[in-house]
Amino acid sequence: MEFDAYRTLVEKHRELILEVERYLWKHPETGFREWNTTEYLAGIFEAAGYTLHMAGDIPGFYTDLDTGRPGPRILIMGEMDALLAPNHPEAVNGCAHACGHHAQCAELVGAALALKEPGALDGLCGSIRFMAVPAEELIEVSFRESLRQKGVIHYLGGKVEYLYRGYMDGCDIAYLLHATNSRSEDFNCYNSNGCITKEVTYKGVAAHAGGSPQSGVNALYAASLGLQAVNAIRETFLDSDHVRVHPIMTSGGSSVNIIPSEATLSTFIRGASLESIRENNRKVTRALAGAAVSLGAKVTVHDRPGYAPLLNDPGIVEAAGEIAVRLLGADRVNMHKPWGSGSTDMGDLSCVMRTFHPHIGGASGRSHGDDYRITDPELTCVTGAVIEVLLAVELLKDGAARARQILAGPPLRYPDKAAYFADMDSFFRDSELVTYDENRICIEF
Repeated sequence: MEFDAYRTLVEKHRELILEVERYLWKHPETGFREWNTTEYLAGIFEAAGYTLHMAGDIPGFYTDLDTGRPGPRILIMGEMDALLAPNHPEAVNGCAHACGHHAQCAELVGAALALKEPGALDGLCGSIRFMAVPAEELIEVSFRESLRQKGVIHYLGGKVEYLYRGYMDGCDIAYLLHATNSRSEDFNCYNSNGCITKEVTYKGVAAHAGGSPQSGVNALYAASLGLQAVNAIRETFLDSDHVRVHPIMTSGGSSVNIIPSEATLSTFIRGASLESIRENNRKVTRALAGAAVSLGAKVTVHDRPGYAPLLNDPGIVEAAGEIAVRLLGADRVNMHKPWGSGSTDMGDLSCVMRTFHPHIGGASGRSHGDDYRITDPELTCVTGAVIEVLLAVELLKDGAARARQILAGPPLRYPDKAAYFADMDSFFRDSELVTYDENRICIEF
């Protein structure tokens, strides 16, 4: 089947693709809560004849399409989750798809329906796994931690949890297309940071704020000093490590006439490598501990592995770039943008399989902002689905020659997922950083 024939197969389902984008835009759900989204997408896949493997106790599913000939397995995904964006004019229950993940689901539907058409798999070998995944945005950490404590999940990100559960076992190459608001390019690609999450609790001593403040220990002041201490070490972060530390204060007292006995902070530590994240997290922890000592407060940290840095596979980048140039023109494609300082759990997949996370245009407004929306769904969703289909075809045609060439490339960062999880698990930490006795202060960092 020729290039244009595959585009025609996608465009046959154009109305449904656009309907999916509109429906999910109006029904946003945050990570590990995407139950309606799961039910809606599952209905479409089942109507198309797919047999689904449901995650069950968390949202999402996957399904396989086999060519009937042995070969590599391609994994195509769509992220289902929205953001907490109460100021967005089209927010529903305080949520909005202010990052465009709903458009990925529309692309996923388009690709799955097109490749299900008669003749679509002719000349291909191997198989394709379509997957609707939850919880890419690393938000509502307390809620996710509660799921972890109950044993529902082991990791905070949806793809990481799916990888842990074995839903990606046997997959060789993984990709999705993320919407972008770039005005100069309609298709681009870049590598990006990893991260860990850090929850911080300062403990003081409550006292009457007017009558006897000298009897208290102000946890709010200690937390505020902790923020200043973190800001004071920023010049020690290497530019080449692309470090980002962006704390917020989530609580700081309950009554104005009581010295706050507890204050809490939440932050990410982002960096271009797990080594830099580990090193700079140690600096941040030391700064937070020092602030507590300054006021005689206590401080506890809860660190959790977030996402590994994303490294796109050069071979897939090259193949997808050729397809994008043919569809969009060379002036609208940039496959080698500078390093990105955000984070995604696609980075975790890039540790253990060949991975590709490009961006396709069609959005407007600020990413994660209250003006973000998909303004050209034809480009984002329909053309995006065409690219997903054509990339799968390029990888699996001619005996999967291109996929096999990619898989024969340099070794991945980890030999298997067990080694990857062992390294990520080293970031788990629950520690009281400061203890006091009569003559000594002990600091752990």
